[in-house]
Amino acid sequence: MKTVGLIGVGRMGHGIAANLLKHGWPLVFLDHPGNQPTDDLVSAGARSVRQVAGIAAQCDTIILVVTGAPQVEAVLAAKGGLLETLRPGTAIIDCSTSLPETTKAMAEKVAEAGGSFLDAPMTRTPKEAAEGRLNLIVGGDAALLEAQRPILECFAENIIHAGETGSGHALKLLHNFVSLGFAAVLNEAAVATREAGVSLDVFCDVLAKGGGRSVALDRLAPAFTQGDTSSFNFTISNAAKDLGYYLEMTHALGLKPDAAEALAEAYGSRERAGQGERLVSEVFTL
Repeated sequence: MKTVGLIGVGRMGHGIAANLLKHGWPLVFLDHPGNQPTDDLVSAGARSVRQVAGIAAQCDTIILVVTGAPQVEAVLAAKGGLLETLRPGTAIIDCSTSLPETTKAMAEKVAEAGGSFLDAPMTRTPKEAAEGRLNLIVGGDAALLEAQRPILECFAENIIHAGETGSGHALKLLHNFVSLGFAAVLNEAAVATREAGVSLDVFCDVLAKGGGRSVALDRLAPAFTQGDTSSFNFTISNAAKDLGYYLEMTHALGLKPDAAEALAEAYGSRERAGQGERLVSEVFTL
């Protein structure tokens, strides 16, 4: 079996790693302060290395699960990055949420170094990552996707080919604009419901039976009615980052994204107020 490398064993990456090991793939991961605890992964057979070069030297497929475009560029193109030591034929799969233009530029550099590249950003939450039930939106060569599918199917329930390189990240930003927009509207409406003296249980029931029915409501309803914020495990800082990327993408397309600008300010103002590490599902109480 191919040896798989993983850079980014955070909230999402840990579940990906655990499921790769569960399905028998040899796994090497980068030891990093931002990782979740990894003792369970090591006990299951994973090996850790301290340098990116150690990943490049051992792995046939390398999965990136880092924060965003600057981190992807650093892992690949900074001094000591993957591009300096990449073995010919290595496949890079970027599961981060990044900018399409950055993705295209990095894919070209990977190709020049003799490797191949897929952008495969994720939807769903750390819960589904742990369960091996993520959604992947993949940009890049269809034949490369098919060659890597056995690895991706270890941690993804749905794998959608969006098109050429960069379209996976473009579609992920579109998805998150809609999803985070729903969440912002629902949080604001829930506060107004509470202040108007209307039952939040009835509020959620009415929306679920009408035009407000959505996955965002399913995830936020427990926060509104029970104080359980675990179902929308996504930080305000990540929301602000993704909406900033969406604005950058749409401005580059010559669009005027009025709704997105309002949403970016709604999340960005909370991040600037020091609430970035709080969850989107906590906005109702904040």
